[in-house]
Order: sequence, then C-alpha cells, then structure tokens
Amino acid sequence: MSKKITIAKLLENKDKLKNKKAKRQTLYVDSLEGEIVIQQPEKSVALEALEMTQDSEREDLADPYLVYHCVVEPNLKDPALQQEFGCAEPMDIVDMIFLPGEVATIGGFAMKLAGYGKGVKAVDDEIKN
Repeated sequence: MSKKITIAKLLENKDKLKNKKAKRQTLYVDSLEGEIVIQQPEKSVALEALEMTQDSEREDLADPYLVYHCVVEPNLKDPALQQEFGCAEPMDIVDMIFLPGEVATIGGFAMKLAGYGKGVKAVDDEIKN
C-alpha cells in the first residue's frame, strides 16, 4: 500500500532530492553483440525530443536525437569515432551504428529513465470534492 507524501517527509529527503544524479542503465544491443550505457536525458533534451514528435518535419529525428544525447558508453560524440564513420553531421553516427528499431527502443528506455511513461500511477479514478 502506498503512503501519502508529507511536507515533513519531503524536508527529511531534501538533500537527496536536491542532489539527484542522472540515472544510468545498461542495455544489450543484439546487432552489436554487446552492451551500451545510457543516461537519463537532461530536461531540455527530453522536451526537445517531445517537441520533435509533434512536428511532422522533425518527428523522425526524435529518437536519434535522444540516442545521440543519452548513450554515454560508447561516447557517440567522440570526434574520432564520427570521423572514422564519415559522419557529415554529428547525429549521423546513430543511424550508422544502430538498427532503426534499436534506435526507437533505446530512446524509449532513455525517456523512461527520466520518468516519462512510468513512475506515477492513478490511485483513484478521480478526486471528489
């Protein structure tokens, strides 16, 4: 059973809440036969990706954008890596390394780390006055 969050409980956890570190998760990628590490996106990255999904001209860039910014191991932003793959734009590395379905899945995992799509549940159907 869940319990109500009180001001006292929030104050008790103030330092923990103020000093949150970005969550990380290890994912196994079939096509690479190995693991990568992702980190929860910064708020600005998550919001930009959400905006992209609402724009028909940029919606196909949302997941690659998330993957580019959230994969921390290996570092997709490494200039030597991008040069070796012949990337015209930095984000090109995402589609060169991962399969399209993997890009969407990795992006989804990243958004879940940031609390989108999970972490909050309805307790009651509606609140009555």
